[in-house]
Amino acid sequence: MLYWAVVFFFVALVAAILGFGGIAAGAAGIAKVLFVVFLVFALVSLVLGRRAPA
Repeated sequence: MLYWAVVFFFVALVAAILGFGGIAAGAAGIAKVLFVVFLVFALVSLVLGRRAPA
């Protein structure tokens, strides 16, 4: 998921450099959402992944 967030970020950068503002804004928005979802999943797995040794 982090990979796709980075891909959309670079798509947004290239689109912004080439002057495609609408596409850049859309790709940046998708990248933000994917990054937040990645962070939530990472935190949940970090908290739930720690188990007391039996």
